[in-house]
Amino acid sequence: MKNIDSIGHVRGRSVFTDDIPLTQGSLLGVVVVSAIAHGKIKICDFTAALAMPGVVRILAYKDIPGENQIGGILPDESLFAEEEVHFIGQPIALIVADSEFNARQARKKIRIEYDEYEAVTDPRIAKEKGLLLFPPRTFALGNIAEAWQKCKFIFEGKADSGSQEHLYLETQNAYAIPLENGTLKVHSSTQGPTIVQKTIARVLGIPMNQVEVDVRRLGGAFGGKEDQATAWSVMVALAAHLLQKPVKLSLSRHDDMLMTGKRHPYSSDFRIGLSEDLKIQAYEATYYQNGGAAADLSPAIMERTLFHATNSYYIPHVKATAYSCKTNLPPFTAFRGFGAPQAMFVMESAIALAAENLGIPAWKIQEANLLQDNDIFPYGQLAEQAHAQDCWAETLTEYNIGDKLAEVDHYNRTSVFTKKGLALMPVCFGISFTNTSMNQARALVHIYQDGSIGISTGAIEMGQGVNTKLKQVAANIFSVSSTRIRVETTNTSRVANTSPTAASSGADLNGKALQIACNEILERLRESAAQMCNTTTGEISIEDETVFSGKKDTGIRWEQLVAATHQKRINLSQTGHYATPVIHFDKTTEKGHPFAYHVFGTAAITVTLDCLRGRYWVDSVQVVHDFGSDMNPDINLGQLEGAILQGIGWMTMEEIRYNEKGRLLSDSLSAYKVPDIYSAPKVIECKSLKTDGPELAIMQSKAIGEPPFMYGIAAYFALQKAIKAFNTNYKPEFYSPLTPEKVLLALYSKRQ
Repeated sequence: MKNIDSIGHVRGRSVFTDDIPLTQGSLLGVVVVSAIAHGKIKICDFTAALAMPGVVRILAYKDIPGENQIGGILPDESLFAEEEVHFIGQPIALIVADSEFNARQARKKIRIEYDEYEAVTDPRIAKEKGLLLFPPRTFALGNIAEAWQKCKFIFEGKADSGSQEHLYLETQNAYAIPLENGTLKVHSSTQGPTIVQKTIARVLGIPMNQVEVDVRRLGGAFGGKEDQATAWSVMVALAAHLLQKPVKLSLSRHDDMLMTGKRHPYSSDFRIGLSEDLKIQAYEATYYQNGGAAADLSPAIMERTLFHATNSYYIPHVKATAYSCKTNLPPFTAFRGFGAPQAMFVMESAIALAAENLGIPAWKIQEANLLQDNDIFPYGQLAEQAHAQDCWAETLTEYNIGDKLAEVDHYNRTSVFTKKGLALMPVCFGISFTNTSMNQARALVHIYQDGSIGISTGAIEMGQGVNTKLKQVAANIFSVSSTRIRVETTNTSRVANTSPTAASSGADLNGKALQIACNEILERLRESAAQMCNTTTGEISIEDETVFSGKKDTGIRWEQLVAATHQKRINLSQTGHYATPVIHFDKTTEKGHPFAYHVFGTAAITVTLDCLRGRYWVDSVQVVHDFGSDMNPDINLGQLEGAILQGIGWMTMEEIRYNEKGRLLSDSLSAYKVPDIYSAPKVIECKSLKTDGPELAIMQSKAIGEPPFMYGIAAYFALQKAIKAFNTNYKPEFYSPLTPEKVLLALYSKRQ
């Protein structure tokens, strides 16, 4: 099935939150934010702004009827600043006016004075000062202290990975409409409608059932709308509630980049020990996560970093410790991979350093340590159906990696001013929310009297094709044309208590709930058909909208069956509830079985480097990926290609920079570079590993959203190899992104 949104997207007919026609009398909002990273508010004068044309009201923390608190995991983040501000871009007030232009003009008239305090932006400095968002955690396996004594080779180093801007096409926005009896309907560009609903209720001091949150689709998210969409929805809900008028807020690109959190930067230390035969015997990592000024989703992201500390390798003795450091920057938040990319970059840096010192290719260490069935992860789960070695071996054979390495070597010996590099990147990524309670979903299915079908779930469509997959599930179970099925908006009144669409689990959780609901109705239809055919239910099947008794076509078509079933007063509506079985995790021991299954794969990335200018090109990305029983190859391939390019961007060009006072320097698209058509790989090839998927994946088709992102890490190490081919004195440092400027400096650093 093709993506059901494609035609609407290319014709400009798809409706996003910003496209919803405004109700008469709607007001527009603009946010007033802190101009300093840390300080006390001395004066906050709205007088001149309130006198500006069109301004209706300016809302601040004193106007909140409930709690001034929007923290998702920890209650440490206010909607509007009270006495202190903790980052540049922190909301202080909301101007509500008859037009966005008038609101923006009024914002220029607000006078705020501060007592400015020292700003902390470096996580290591924050750690030294004792500025932690919550206590550190450690995952351990084996006996790390004794293991070092048995290692033939030991290497220590440091690895820093940078932040990354989500840069979704649709910026943060929301539209709130007051309804009768004090209720609200909020159209929100969010991955987590229930989070928005719950937080609005908390801030307004009303029950959740008085707040209806509705989402048709998002124009991209990548994690940036899981928690950070909440504040803007709460602001318009507050304004609509107090003014009893519809209120809309849509951030400009500049405001969005300034005010919202991004991927967490990490600064990490590592130590790796190997035996003579290149087996990694011991691995220790300490991660300093830059969490920003509030926890946001940092606890869960830090946890997933620990879960993925060893990537796709079995290491018998491990100690991984993570600190979430409080700094005066916007709270960093979810981003595709959710802490795993940062951990895998450290692991691969440790292997690269060991290989450099031993004078061998890194792939030899990678290959020697890949996971096998029933190897144990540091968090206690066994590696079941571990396809790490299968993906690696197939990558080597399918793409003739041995020949390609020889070709790269020959090219580098004969070319003077351009060099090539090739690196391999195995990936092992766990699928499930690491917070076990979030692994649940519900669905609602209606079959109407004419045979058409409506399905509602908690899944959010944000370009990844989840609605297409859900439509496939229903069409497959009922054996009807997909044209009969409509996927409704995601709405908290129809499907309550949803988990956010995140952690690559949207299709699995909501698809399984949908299966349960559809199968319940299908069973009733089969019982009805059995009565019509004077046979047993076991004899009845529905195939291609036709009722069969055994192998005999009964002549009863779908519409007839539905109409007859309705006439018998049989229920044609059903809810479905799904909770992922098996999974559990005990945080007191840091052991358990947190993931439903793992996704495996291997990528080979080849680059060409212009050694005069520091420019580079990605020649090819060649992947063997573990899709399971791939239910939609076109959508999944699109997800894989997009994730890889986003990962390459994070590793090579997307550089978020703040100055020492916490001001964002890369605050526009003229100062922040993302991959474009010219930086796209010349070739992306993907082979699907031939294997049956796990039963806990929807239709045994494994999750696809996040795992391929980590393949992009190979581009970093391929570039390092190309640099080394030109400058033999180059000693690799591990500080991403490896921008052209850094490449140029490395090419000529200590070169004779």
